[in-house]
Amino acid sequence: MIDLDVILLISALVLIAAIFAARLGNRFGLPALLLFLGIGIALGDAVLGIQFNNADVANALGFGALVLILAEGGLTTKWEDIKSSTGVAIVLATAGVAISVALMTLFGHFVLHLSFALAMLLGAVTSPTDAAAVFAVLRRVPLPHKIRGMLEGESGLNDAPTVLLVTVASSWAVGNAPHESVPVLTLLVLGQLVGGLAVGGALGWLGVQLLRRISLPSSGLYALAALGWTVLAYAIAGELHLSGFAAVYVCGLILGNAKLPYRVATRAFVEGIGWIAQIGLFVMLGLLASPQLLVWRDVAVAIAAGLFLTVIARPVSVLLSTIWFRIGWRDQVFLSWAGLRGAVPIVLCTVPLADRVPDSQHLFDVVLIFVIVFTVLQAPTLPWLANKLGLADRGQARDVEVEVAPLERMSADLMQLRIPVGSKLNGVEIGELRLGRNAAVSLIIRDNEPMVPGLRDIIRTGDELLVVTPTHLRAQTEQRIRAIARGGRLAAWRQPPAAD
Repeated sequence: MIDLDVILLISALVLIAAIFAARLGNRFGLPALLLFLGIGIALGDAVLGIQFNNADVANALGFGALVLILAEGGLTTKWEDIKSSTGVAIVLATAGVAISVALMTLFGHFVLHLSFALAMLLGAVTSPTDAAAVFAVLRRVPLPHKIRGMLEGESGLNDAPTVLLVTVASSWAVGNAPHESVPVLTLLVLGQLVGGLAVGGALGWLGVQLLRRISLPSSGLYALAALGWTVLAYAIAGELHLSGFAAVYVCGLILGNAKLPYRVATRAFVEGIGWIAQIGLFVMLGLLASPQLLVWRDVAVAIAAGLFLTVIARPVSVLLSTIWFRIGWRDQVFLSWAGLRGAVPIVLCTVPLADRVPDSQHLFDVVLIFVIVFTVLQAPTLPWLANKLGLADRGQARDVEVEVAPLERMSADLMQLRIPVGSKLNGVEIGELRLGRNAAVSLIIRDNEPMVPGLRDIIRTGDELLVVTPTHLRAQTEQRIRAIARGGRLAAWRQPPAAD
């Protein structure tokens, strides 16, 4: 019989250990995801003896965790940060991945002496960047929105074509060669990607209309509804044989940037879910690993493949993908080095494992070493590289976070703002906000003490402001507050106040 108490005890201890590992990793500049992987390896048969070798279960749970990670990425990404980089991100996620896969396949076959099918699998599983790693690492580096948008957009979209490619390569490796030609397969991949984007966009729009018109009894229900809606987008796209990964990311992106109630609470909730998914995913992958069975050839292949991908394949794919967009050489260097690999390559390796592809266990071991070595090498050096290339902007003003709660009976909204360090709202008088006659700052909470402000009272860093505004003017009120938060009290000073 299953002892539920023991399962809950172990799960709670693993979760708490992972949380403290994340804090430790942040303090010493280590990628927390690899610490989670280390916890899984320590729990596995190599150390504590927990047996887990079911590739089918690992494949299902891994893909489920990736869905939640991509949903969190979409719901927490600001569209204004990535909209100017969408074209580059799409090209990197499609043509860039194809170039990288082709180069890695040739290298694996002719240099590493792998079979052509296994070399293609190696290229397919290692070429996509990992959303969890990119979101976790890059959002702590003060980068221009353009570069962050390229990398986040690429990592959110490049899973879609590679999943189909890995599936086809796995079938080919076990003797089930695809009947379609390469051009037809390429069109099929692009069709699935476009279809997934369409499904995600349609369901995202529908979800916004629904959540704007319904008043739920708890703020937590809005967060659950948003997350559940993105998972629904993945499931519907999957049932239509389209890209569920593209659908879930785009749906989350639309919901996360809509003017929905309790956006800050929703963002905090999905970030927690994203952390749980990452912890569970990496611990499970660590359990699946068998480091005691590693051979030196696997280590040599992993390091050789990683060096080729990092130094040659990734820079070439970035160069050829961005050459038409007039991207500067500094941006190209950073994009090349910031192509982080994490859970995605290891999860994709469970596809050939589940298909019983010959030598798939060696492929899993190679990719595991690859991810550990090059994530440790690349992730901690990104802030240093951004500074050396002159890309880091530590003086940029942090945006203000606005929380909105509907006041249904009064046709008004209550907006809650916290003034972060670096915001140009610091030092601005209440009267200088010019929110209009029907919108007002009703309360300031400073040092846990509430005060009713006058027009001459000054906003300070760390303050929490409660702003009441008519529902139909909420967007204008928020736009005005954000403009001052970024540009200071003289932002658009010649323009008239927001319409009453």
